[in-house]
Amino acid sequence: MYRFLLKPRWILSHIFVLVVVGTMINFGFWQLNRLDERKASNAVVTDAMKQQPQPLSTVLPAGPAATTEQVKAADYQPVYVTGVYLVEAQVLVTNRTNNGAPGYWVVTPLVQADGTAVAINRGWVPYSYTADGPWDDFAPPSGTVTVQGLLRQSQVRETNGLVSSPTDPEAGTLRVLARLDVGRLAQQVEERMIPGYISLRAQDPAQSDLPVPVPLPELSQGPHLGYALQWFAFSLLTIIVYPLLLRRYAKRKQMDGDDVEVLEASDGTQLA
Repeated sequence: MYRFLLKPRWILSHIFVLVVVGTMINFGFWQLNRLDERKASNAVVTDAMKQQPQPLSTVLPAGPAATTEQVKAADYQPVYVTGVYLVEAQVLVTNRTNNGAPGYWVVTPLVQADGTAVAINRGWVPYSYTADGPWDDFAPPSGTVTVQGLLRQSQVRETNGLVSSPTDPEAGTLRVLARLDVGRLAQQVEERMIPGYISLRAQDPAQSDLPVPVPLPELSQGPHLGYALQWFAFSLLTIIVYPLLLRRYAKRKQMDGDDVEVLEASDGTQLA
């Protein structure tokens, strides 16, 4: 080992490299933890969607007593509900895609026999339909209908600390929402609303070709394993390359005639 490695500026260099390597290794394990979380989440969703559809009243408390925590616990649970669509309260949710095509979700409250309402995500329509209408092409059936679908949590505004998703005005009656925020929709509906929504899978009587029901979620494991392997590869590469760079630097100094002290063994042999 070369004695110059013990000089203060080189010690700082070693510390810096160790910190970088440690950080990259931590990032790798963090991605593995994210992978485990994704697998666990996928397992919960898969198990929930395998259940037989249950009446909404057996999954959540009757009337307006249901809480967001109860909806969260039943997320992706197949349910069915019977009621009458409240067409005048129908809204669109913007920035939604179907096979890559931009459009809206059509959300229509369904009023149950007990007077409470639940938001039904009836599916997707293209952007050729505007907030000003007409919406006759995807009008819901009149009279009593039975909707079967997946119970979902109300959507909330997303933020990563730097950039936040768009938000809706707090006041006024909106025809287009930035996200399926049931709380915001409830502000313009007289009936008490359940704090979640149903993503429609089937309906009796059936609806027309539009809206197109939202497809089931794709439960991939995401890029976390690949990212973890990249971080581990970067850290291993740094561990290999840094000593080689130090050795090359020392040899160049020796060739230039600079004084690079080398530690020697007791018999005078250089320790390279």
